[in-house]
Amino acid sequence: MHQVAHLAHIELRTPVLEESVAFFTNYLGLTVNGESGDSVFLRAWDDYENITIKITGHATSGVGRTFLRAASPGSLRDLVLRIEATGRGIGWTDGDPGYGPTYLFRDPDGHKLGLYYESAWFRPSDELRPALKNQAQAYPARGVSVRRLDHINYLGVDVEANRDFLRDTLGALVTEQIVLDDGSVAGSWTTFTNKGYDVVYTRDRTGTRGRLHHIAFATDTREDILKAADIALEQGVFIETGPHKHAIQQTFFLYVYEPGGNRIELCNAGARLVLAPDWQPVDWTEAERAKGQAWGLQTIASFHTHGTPPVPAHVGEEAK
Repeated sequence: MHQVAHLAHIELRTPVLEESVAFFTNYLGLTVNGESGDSVFLRAWDDYENITIKITGHATSGVGRTFLRAASPGSLRDLVLRIEATGRGIGWTDGDPGYGPTYLFRDPDGHKLGLYYESAWFRPSDELRPALKNQAQAYPARGVSVRRLDHINYLGVDVEANRDFLRDTLGALVTEQIVLDDGSVAGSWTTFTNKGYDVVYTRDRTGTRGRLHHIAFATDTREDILKAADIALEQGVFIETGPHKHAIQQTFFLYVYEPGGNRIELCNAGARLVLAPDWQPVDWTEAERAKGQAWGLQTIASFHTHGTPPVPAHVGEEAK
């Protein structure tokens, strides 16, 4: 465990690049920190690295590469050897601006990830310089002003295979799961840190590999999420569900769609921490999940059907 330091930055694809960048800057409050080709780099104000999210113009929506930072050069070497032993490695490439050599690989579902260690810390310009020296950037006071990237939730055809890969190859800790009546796992929450979760896999009912359910950004308080709902109303951002509280992981949440169609979650940064080194996964049954979220709100139907990139409506019908 802990050879992966943390979830670092994510590439998100969109067919409407300018509109998506406007969403991330005006609604979420991120700051543009460079461009390259069809990609725009943005950062959250409390991220010590240069990039929090990479928005890439693409024919459709979905997730590109997800990047993890290794805890040390030695950890990077060890992790690459373990990945190569699984046969899921792709090879080395140059990192994004501000990042060193990056090893690319795929999870069992086909999502592409990158692993690196070398990283140039963000150095703010005078206009972005914070008042407090232990803060990476001045608070933007724009839109929701999210603090940092929190987690990613993939859709996966085989949740257990993906869970096992993260646990056995990358050293992730499994914290909570949804276990169906037939014994299969429909959702798995894993962490590389002491947060409740960094990477989630939930079952893709369409049977399509490599899709995204959502990415999440952390705010300081629940009140920030309530304000985020008001700001969404003012800016014409589509609210899918919430504000409310999850039963799993107890996260206070709001789900919205960005213009490219990708689902974005806002969640409170003060959620549970997992400190026990011998933590055992908390399993949730079908009957428990049928009760809805923590205060009884039923899970909205689109939560089980909407993912990116989109697939034809008939795909997966026979599996339901």
